[in-house]
Amino acid sequence: MTQTKHYPHHIDLKPVMHVEGTVRLPGSKSISNRVLLLAALAKGTTKIVDLLASDDTFVMLTALTSLGVKWTQDEIDLSLDAASLHQVHHVEGCGGVLPNHEADLFMGNAGTAIRPLTAALAVIGGDYTLHGVSRMHERPIGDLVDALNAVGTQIEYTGEHGFPPLRIRRGHIHAQRIAVRGNVSSQFLTALLMVAPLMARDHAVTIDVTGELISKPYIEITLNLMRRFGVTVEHDGWQSFTVQPGQQYQSPGTIHVEGDASSASYFLAAGAIGGGPVRVEGVGRDSIQGDVRFVEALQQMGATITMGENWIEARSNGPLKAVDMDFNHIPDAAMTIAVAALYADGTSTLRNIASWRVKETDRLSAMATELRKLGAQVEEGADYLRVTPPAEIAAATIDTYDDHRMAMCFSLASLDGAARRGNEMRINDPKCVAKTFPEYFAAFAAIARDTLI
Repeated sequence: MTQTKHYPHHIDLKPVMHVEGTVRLPGSKSISNRVLLLAALAKGTTKIVDLLASDDTFVMLTALTSLGVKWTQDEIDLSLDAASLHQVHHVEGCGGVLPNHEADLFMGNAGTAIRPLTAALAVIGGDYTLHGVSRMHERPIGDLVDALNAVGTQIEYTGEHGFPPLRIRRGHIHAQRIAVRGNVSSQFLTALLMVAPLMARDHAVTIDVTGELISKPYIEITLNLMRRFGVTVEHDGWQSFTVQPGQQYQSPGTIHVEGDASSASYFLAAGAIGGGPVRVEGVGRDSIQGDVRFVEALQQMGATITMGENWIEARSNGPLKAVDMDFNHIPDAAMTIAVAALYADGTSTLRNIASWRVKETDRLSAMATELRKLGAQVEEGADYLRVTPPAEIAAATIDTYDDHRMAMCFSLASLDGAARRGNEMRINDPKCVAKTFPEYFAAFAAIARDTLI
């Protein structure tokens, strides 16, 4: 998979005068790893079409193999014009009982893999260790562990308290009500929701959210996919979620993975900045991903957006307008707005983004540092970022912090917009894009119509 692709130490991007074209998106990371685990836990074999091929899904597939889950991969032609091949995976479900009760699992830096897998292994029981790269060992998991251990699982920290690596042993589950904080990561609630049917054998299980729940659209993805696998969750707003007893995951037969809406943000922003039209295919108005609401921010900035059932298109409508917006619902895609703010007609403020600090890197600090290299004035708060664009975007060498979104976001600073010209960008360590979009820079180059040599 992605491990075989070679990346240089850096990529140099020349200024781009105009962007136009169509991009077929890779599969959604959030959907892909959820579907893989649900398929593994379900009864029956699930055919997954267009699963994301990336480091994060490789981590999950490798972990499932270590746990004894069988899967195969092939390519088939699903298009009427025979123009493209689609990746197809077949996952043989284990009906909630994993074949291997002992495993040592390397989870890389994949939060969408380690959080729900921790919950599943703790509830199913066995003897497991989970660890990852050094940054993973700095990403909090204590709220999830506390919630699970409070109902009888046995999860231990083998390093710093509250963080991976973890050791999981067989516990004695007595779950009826589970409480979890909602203001650090929505992945904690997702993990508990996905394993709730495994605990609700003889009685209902209710999950209560303490405090504000962030990134609510990601919970909507979880609930939608659980329904696809035959489990319905009752919920009272965003504070209480109940799974009734007797429900079990069943394979839906075939499931198609939508294109990644977070990845779409870079190309849609490119169209809004650099002319367009730029169209992304694989996600549209009927998407189950909350990050499609990114287009609302672009529209507020003045871009022209059109949408179809399975596509979105963006084009420039003059200089972008500065915005002051709450991005709690789309924190990943909001990073793209921070760079688009370089092309705005004034100071933009991105609010309620404290979750940036516990992602692949401290994104608030990293974004502020790199935007300043481009000449922007940046105010970094505990949960906000304020960006005042420079008169001219400066050429810069961008550090990426082993964070795929940093690399993809800052490619946009090479674009010429209606308000100001982009400049040469050197993107260090471009291999980090393999986490979600291994072919990103090739796709970006394909929409660049005119470059300055």
